[in-house]
Amino acid sequence: MFEGVLPAVVTPFQTDAQQSLDLEGLRSNIEALIAAGVHGIVPTGSTGESATLTFEEHEKVVEVAVEAAGGKVPVLAGTGSNNTAEALRFTKAAKDLGADGALLISPYYNKPNRAGLVRHFTLIADLDIPTVLYNVPGRTGQNLAPDLVIELASHPNIVGIKEASGNVAQVSQIIEGTLDEDFSVISGDDNLTLPILALGGSGVISVAANVEPVRMVRLYEAFTAGDWNTALELHYELSPLFRALFIETNPIPVKKAVALRGMAAGPVRLPLSDLDGEKTAFLAEVLGRYD
Repeated sequence: MFEGVLPAVVTPFQTDAQQSLDLEGLRSNIEALIAAGVHGIVPTGSTGESATLTFEEHEKVVEVAVEAAGGKVPVLAGTGSNNTAEALRFTKAAKDLGADGALLISPYYNKPNRAGLVRHFTLIADLDIPTVLYNVPGRTGQNLAPDLVIELASHPNIVGIKEASGNVAQVSQIIEGTLDEDFSVISGDDNLTLPILALGGSGVISVAANVEPVRMVRLYEAFTAGDWNTALELHYELSPLFRALFIETNPIPVKKAVALRGMAAGPVRLPLSDLDGEKTAFLAEVLGRYD
């Protein structure tokens, strides 16, 4: 269900004192990404600053994303939390709003034990919406072990994982252990998209696709067409951008990059702070290579 290039979209804010949602900007950004050929949309993830959205804002962003996608591509809404009750609320709302799936980050800060993780993910998947796990130890402080992921993959509604551990051997083990399941392993790191595709992965939930959707789609489609040389060329062509988008905590650089490309962005919300002048100039120079 979820394959190809799925941008983890930024949430544009106005420049007023409340930094209110720029919903028309969000709609415009999503429509432009779909016109560029992306295969899905991921709102309200970490790139979408979900941690600083109110319940009402979170649900409104998902609603607008679903409307903007218009059934042309699937919408995989970030609905995770370190509070199971909160994640259940977000996930139920996403389902009711018409999202095609829910992306669930593993509970951060709490560092639950294995039994707690199984119960957390199972309760949410029981809401009967396609569910994609999200493993990003750098943000959560806890790795989802391959054997745990393989166990969870047996749940009929747990259909994949966004893997951002940076551990290619772990990715390989998950794919190996789920070959008999209808289960997708999706890269959560742009720079590991090509290696994960080579192992049998299904695509990428991408930061870079916010600003270079056409090239990211070309990379994926070249690989799936068996044109390895073109895919490899595009990987190395895009690698400077992959690095530049992480010169500060995501989504600080990508939000600035989106603004530099003339798309809706606005400021980041505290506790994040905008990119400084020197790093903005560096990012603009890197972006200029793709004009």
